[in-house]
Amino acid sequence: MRLTCPLCGARDRREFTWVGAAALRARPAPGGDFVAWAHERENPAGPLDELWLHSAGCGALLCGTRDTVTHAAAPLTLAGGER
Repeated sequence: MRLTCPLCGARDRREFTWVGAAALRARPAPGGDFVAWAHERENPAGPLDELWLHSAGCGALLCGTRDTVTHAAAPLTLAGGER
C-alpha cells in the first residue's frame, strides 16, 4: 500500500505509523464517558477517516480516508491544517 504525504509525495506504507480513527481526536469533556471513548469503537467496512504519522519521513501528523475493505487510500492532508 502506498500513501501520499502532502510534503514528501507518494511513499510506501512502512514509512507511516497508523494512529487511529480521526474521530478519536474529539476527546470527551472532563467527567465525560472516557471508558466508552477509549474502548467502544465501531469497526466499519468501507471508508474510514484515519490519522497517520509520517514517522520515517517528515514527522507530520496526517489525516485521510482509507477504504478498510480494499485499502484504497486518498491523498493525505496535514491534520492541523496547511503549513
